[in-house]
Amino acid sequence: MAKILTLTLNPALDITIGLDTLRPGQVNRSQAQQSHAAGKGLNVAQVLADLGHSVTVGGFLGRDNLQPFEALIDWRGFTDCFVRVPGETRSNIKLVEADGRVTDINGQGPEVDEAACSALLHRLQQVAPGHDAVVVAGSLPRGISADWFCQLLDRLKALGLKVALDSSGEALRAGLQSAPWLVKPNTEELGEVLGQAVDNPAQQRAAAEQLLSRGVEHVVVSAGEQGVSWFARDLALHACPPKVRVASTVGAGDSLVAGMVHGLLQGEAPAQTLARATAIAAQAVTQVGFGIRDREQLARMEAAVQLTEQQEGCR
Repeated sequence: MAKILTLTLNPALDITIGLDTLRPGQVNRSQAQQSHAAGKGLNVAQVLADLGHSVTVGGFLGRDNLQPFEALIDWRGFTDCFVRVPGETRSNIKLVEADGRVTDINGQGPEVDEAACSALLHRLQQVAPGHDAVVVAGSLPRGISADWFCQLLDRLKALGLKVALDSSGEALRAGLQSAPWLVKPNTEELGEVLGQAVDNPAQQRAAAEQLLSRGVEHVVVSAGEQGVSWFARDLALHACPPKVRVASTVGAGDSLVAGMVHGLLQGEAPAQTLARATAIAAQAVTQVGFGIRDREQLARMEAAVQLTEQQEGCR
C-alpha cells in the first residue's frame, strides 16, 4: 500500500443535527446529534486508512479545541503534521433532514499568520519526502492568500508528490495554475471556476478537456446522483451509482477522492478504480460520519455501479 499525505488547511468540528423537516424562522427540535473532527482532508484520510494506506495528516488546528482532532489522529494512527495556531478550529453545522437534504452553516475558523504558514512549509519539507501522493482538500482559512496556496502546491510537486486537489472557488482557481495530478470538482464548482455551464455530458467533457490541456492528468467531475465522470488522456468513463437511502451527503465527495487515489496508486484498471470509488461515495451517503464500515455492503454497491465508455448520464 501507499504512503499518503492529506492536507486540511481549514478543518472543522462537524456538528450534524438530524431533523424531520427544517422549518426556517421556527423552533426546530433535533432527532439526533453527532459531532466529528472533520475537514475534507481528514475525511479523505479516514477512507484511505480503511483502504490500507499509511496516512500523514497536516494543516492548521486551533489550540483552543484540539481534543477531538487529536483524539481522531490518535485513534486512526495517523502521523500528525498539523501546525497549531491561536484560537478555535471552526465549527460547521450540518442540518440533515429526513429526505437527505443538508443545510450547511460553516464557521470561519482561526486566522493563520505568516509564521504559521512558514512553519507548515518547513514541516512539509521534512515530512513529505517519501510519500507517494498528497491530497489537498477544502477551503482556505483566513490569512491564506491564493498566491501562497499556489506556492504550497508547487512545493509539494517539487518534493516529488502526486498532488490531488479537491477544493472550490478561489482555492480551486489558484490550484489549477500548478496543474495538479488529479482534480475532483463537482459540476457547480467546475462551472464557477471556468465561467461556463457544465450541466450536461458534452459540457462536462469540454470543460475537462480544458483542464487536461493545462497539464492536469485526471479530471474527476461529480454530479451527485447523476454519477461521476473521469477524464484523462484517451479515457472518458462515466459511472452511475446504485440507488441508496440517503442519510447525509456530507463526505461523499471526499470518499470519492479517496477511492480514486487508491485505485490510481495501486495501478488498477480504470473500470475497477472508478466503480469502487463510486461505490465508496454511494456508501458514504448512507451513513453519518466517515470511513468504510461495511465491506459486504460496499462489494454489493460496487457490483451495482453502471459504467459506460461514452458519457451519457444516469437515468
